[in-house]
Amino acid sequence: MKSRMTNKANRLIATVVDLPRNRKRWTLIGIDAIALPLLMQASLLLAGGRDPALHSIDRLALLASVLVSIPILARTGLYRTAVRYMGPRAGLSIGSGVLAAVGILLILATFGVLGDTSPATLIIFGALTLVYIAASRLGWRWILLADSIDVPRVIIYGAGQAGAELVSALLISRQHTPIAFVDDNPALWGSVIAGVPVYDSAELPTLVADSHVKRLLLAMPALNQQRRREILQRVASLGIHVQTMPSIADLLVGVSRIDDVQDIDVTALLGRDPVTPNQHLFEACIRAKTILITGAGGSIGSELCRQIVRLRPVRVLLLEISELALYNINRELQEIVAREHLQVDVVPLLGNAYQTFRVKEILQAFSVQTIYHAAAYKHLPIVEQNIIEGIQNNVFSTLHTAEAALECRIETFVLISTDKAVNPSNVMGATKRFAEVVLQGMQQRTTHTRFCMVRFGNVLESSGSVVPLFREQIRRGGPVTVTHPDVTRYFMTIPEAAQLVIQAGSMAEGGDVFVLDMGKPIRIVDLATRMIALHGYRRQSTEGPHGEIKIEFTGLRPAEKLFEELLIGKNATGTQHPMILRAVEHALAWPDVEGLLEELQIAIRRFDCRAATDILRRAVAEYQPPLGIHDIVWARRSSEAQTNVTDTKIMDLQARRASRSPPTGTPRRAE
Repeated sequence: MKSRMTNKANRLIATVVDLPRNRKRWTLIGIDAIALPLLMQASLLLAGGRDPALHSIDRLALLASVLVSIPILARTGLYRTAVRYMGPRAGLSIGSGVLAAVGILLILATFGVLGDTSPATLIIFGALTLVYIAASRLGWRWILLADSIDVPRVIIYGAGQAGAELVSALLISRQHTPIAFVDDNPALWGSVIAGVPVYDSAELPTLVADSHVKRLLLAMPALNQQRRREILQRVASLGIHVQTMPSIADLLVGVSRIDDVQDIDVTALLGRDPVTPNQHLFEACIRAKTILITGAGGSIGSELCRQIVRLRPVRVLLLEISELALYNINRELQEIVAREHLQVDVVPLLGNAYQTFRVKEILQAFSVQTIYHAAAYKHLPIVEQNIIEGIQNNVFSTLHTAEAALECRIETFVLISTDKAVNPSNVMGATKRFAEVVLQGMQQRTTHTRFCMVRFGNVLESSGSVVPLFREQIRRGGPVTVTHPDVTRYFMTIPEAAQLVIQAGSMAEGGDVFVLDMGKPIRIVDLATRMIALHGYRRQSTEGPHGEIKIEFTGLRPAEKLFEELLIGKNATGTQHPMILRAVEHALAWPDVEGLLEELQIAIRRFDCRAATDILRRAVAEYQPPLGIHDIVWARRSSEAQTNVTDTKIMDLQARRASRSPPTGTPRRAE
């Protein structure tokens, strides 16, 4: 019986909530037209003790209460204000409207229009009307928001201005029902903000247990990372899903609304604060220049575009082989330029960095001064199974773009590298290290172009990163897959990576390898455990059968290392930025590099994976692939693929190489 009554009440509430706005307005006017005469009659009784039977003179007072009060209240905007958005200003309007209505009724009573209605009666009427309107609007607001009963109940951490605004926004949006604030400020404990009580943050475990809340919202957008990490460590064991409101920057530019709650920013999962950019270094290679970004639609390339366009270059050229990726980043940048009124020309260019003449045409046509080379294959297992394609993209695209830069006398060329280039055990890392070697060799041929490399660790939230993979696995209910219990990685955010790349270009002297002091590496299993806890679940493997999410260890992938490194050897010097180091590493002479490139190109033309990996091993002394893995890959190649180039062409190429004169300052393409 009780359940049927509840269902009927919910249906009635839903019907009221779904009424058109005009109909809601006339409904309120009708209710007030009925209530005001009743309030006047109650005032007459309270003031004079009259017989409840209506006299003719009383009817005039009752009629006047409607004819005078409703037009005045309407004039103050009471019936135009959306009830769910009513705030303190609406209260002032209501008070002034009631005061004006009582004043006019007093004037009418003075001239005898209302008979012997006393001033006391009208004062009582005014007080009752104020109470009625306030109570009725609160009740109406409750009805409009009553369909949020089934919405997740939340506790808000932070009872400051941001928290108060978040509560108001949540009540309006009806996406969450706030039941309590917790805060570290003792001055706020025991107070009530926007109808929500404030508690000591130490009471959070009790509140969670007693109210069965499964979600906590952090309403502290300006909080530093150290303090945020401390809070997250405190709440991680509560089995509660932790989310946060958008950052102040996103709120100011209109990218997000205050009630757009989201999962914890991945920067809170790092063991250090994000690196702050040096503004002078940040702008040196960008402002008032024409910039080319290869691989502009990728994770790092697209973030480079976003940051560069805000540094006010003359023109930003986006070179991308994927039409969809190019369309997406171009549209996003055009929106940024329009929204922030930037005088920057954004030019989308379809093309492959492997094509020297296409790159050269772009450099000459637009008078490019700085190149950020982000085009590369980076997914370790995929490159391991596609050796030739990985070499072509990671090594020869770098070579061909650099040759075009040399010929066009570009000022600065920055290669985006990786920590996997250090003592590589896989093809992807070896190709990125060889790309570094190529640029170090090319620096020996020029004094007008500065080549440099920027080496960093895993990028959180990039395509292929473990963070979005873990998040998706957690949302599916698990299991979360980790390769090995002891695997560790260095991490940085996408904005950090882009900032490092930009600043390194400003400090380059030629042939530099820059690395970031990234703090301590993070165990991947610890990262997964932390993410599970912050999503409100428990890890099954550590908390017995009652845990909801299981972590499964799948084993290291082919050629994957347990630990990554940032430096070859131990030699590194400081730079103008306290968190950026310049690595001092060995380099090959350009004639040796050129010879290896030509041998590698022969192997590629023959589609000879075994020969290609042997050449990589000679080019990158630290490259130690697992025994037998490339023999397996090579065995899978068809015999037809291995004979794409005839022996005649190979012999011709070798003869031309043997007769070639020593290299000069004039850049030449590898055959």
